[in-house]
Amino acid sequence: MTSIFIVDDSAVIRQVMGDIIKRDPKLTLLGAAPDPIIAERKMRTNWPDVILLDIEMPKMDGLTFLKKIMEERPTPIVIFSILTQKHSTTAIEALACGAIDVIAKPTSQLTDYLESDHVNMLLKTLKAASKAKVRAVSYLNRDSTIRERHSTDVILEKTDQNHVVKTTKIIAIGASTGGTEAISQLITIMPVNGPPIVIVQHMPAKFTFAFAQRLNALSDHHVQEAKDGDVLQKNGIYIAPGGRHLLVNRQSKDYYLEIKDGPLVSRHKPSVDVLFRSVAQSAGNNAIGVILTGMGDDGATGMLEMKKQGAITFAQSEGSCVIFGMPKEAIDRGGVDKVYALENIPYQIQKLLG
Repeated sequence: MTSIFIVDDSAVIRQVMGDIIKRDPKLTLLGAAPDPIIAERKMRTNWPDVILLDIEMPKMDGLTFLKKIMEERPTPIVIFSILTQKHSTTAIEALACGAIDVIAKPTSQLTDYLESDHVNMLLKTLKAASKAKVRAVSYLNRDSTIRERHSTDVILEKTDQNHVVKTTKIIAIGASTGGTEAISQLITIMPVNGPPIVIVQHMPAKFTFAFAQRLNALSDHHVQEAKDGDVLQKNGIYIAPGGRHLLVNRQSKDYYLEIKDGPLVSRHKPSVDVLFRSVAQSAGNNAIGVILTGMGDDGATGMLEMKKQGAITFAQSEGSCVIFGMPKEAIDRGGVDKVYALENIPYQIQKLLG
């Protein structure tokens, strides 16, 4: 039989879902917990075949726990939450981080739900998930012996350029864990008709296009997945395609994009370090760099290079981060000019632009 572990802060949901699972002869309920911290402690003694996971929970949110599991002990995970309507940003991020599927929690009476086809769909999904072949999502796998860690040099060699002529402004943003929501918040309050924005959000191929579409619908900016040769336009936001590196080049006063394949850099592809170095070399002191929430240290080296070339650099504050990994590394290496809460960053950028 397939063993299931439920992680949900609602005692009612744990009880109801547990009863549904127990009634299926091909499933067994291994246990349940109200938050990921307790869940991980319980699961250590008897690891489940499939985890049924909520998103909004105390102590640690479901997406953070999903990423932790997929990095440390890859396990089929089905997300079960009111936040995961199909094509929502949360659903996109959950799938990008390795979830097998996302299923919406009932928003009406549970009695109606129990008599609906949704129960059969849930049970079929759990059984199918148990047969899925899961592995660590590549951009989260810190200890990969198959894909060793490379520096930015394998994609773009560092130059000794010390001066870039004055040209139009450009904003470069890097993010990972928790970044989809942070970026959504950021761009919805960023002023329109501003300089072009280039973004690396750690996300596999196939998901960045949907992510860009989602952002485009949320804001007054023109948001798109970046394409090779794109000339950057005012009010344009360009999202690095999953599984490819994004570089910014300059010809005269115009910036244009280059999409490159190659090894993981700082254990990621796309890599924030690659983007930031390219911006440092092409824009120099015409650039503004922003590093947001995320695990690891991708972007820390590149942000320091941006700062040395005269760019103004910001990091998201610990209190407003889901994971204060990437910003902390950038701060510790001396690459950050100022640290602000997420909601204050657009205002600070606007002050610089005048």
